[in-house]
Amino acid sequence: MWKYQRSEEDRAAESPRRPRKPKKTALMTAVDLLARQEHSEKKLREKLLRKGYAEEEVQQAVNRLEEMHYLNDADACARQFEFLYNESRSSVRQICVKLMQRGFESSLVKDCIPSDTFEREKAAALRVLALKFKPAADRQKMMANLYSKGFDSSAIRAAVAEFQQAGEDE
Repeated sequence: MWKYQRSEEDRAAESPRRPRKPKKTALMTAVDLLARQEHSEKKLREKLLRKGYAEEEVQQAVNRLEEMHYLNDADACARQFEFLYNESRSSVRQICVKLMQRGFESSLVKDCIPSDTFEREKAAALRVLALKFKPAADRQKMMANLYSKGFDSSAIRAAVAEFQQAGEDE
């Protein structure tokens, strides 16, 4: 059996050519990315390079964004740390790891950590325990769970003791 295959000319004649959109510059793409979500310089570079932009064009875009104060790793890291610290059940260690995975340098992340985190860690650990365990649960299992989530050992002991004490009082 013969099968008719259309040539390029046939296809071109059938469908009217749509004008091509001009390719976005690295700067335009970077601004679009930053409009959706705050990024570290490292993550923004990775995304732009993955999209196929040249290293030189990416560098120019990053420099321009820094000049315009759209890209500032120290401020972005501080804002994201503050949000996660106040709004999540994560331990300070988990928050630090998450921010470093987002491309922030460890020195920037460590500068955000408050000097005394014990009470906050204990409160976050209590929230985790309340969601996962009953006060009568095995103490070792509760402690192991909190330890795997990166909580400080002194905060773990205090949270488990308070959680079990609250269960006995009820």
